[in-house]
Amino acid sequence: MPESIPRALSSALPTRRLIAAGIIRRHPDRTITVRVTAAGATGVIAKQVTR
Repeated sequence: MPESIPRALSSALPTRRLIAAGIIRRHPDRTITVRVTAAGATGVIAKQVTR
């Protein structure tokens, strides 16, 4: 263990890392959003909002 991390904090460090990936794809009539983590995947298809 590196000396720069105090021993009291070393036990509080998480044992796993969060790994995530995502994509946003915009089409003329809709937006598709997908997010993937180690826990699973979520996605949304929404109507494109005109500005």
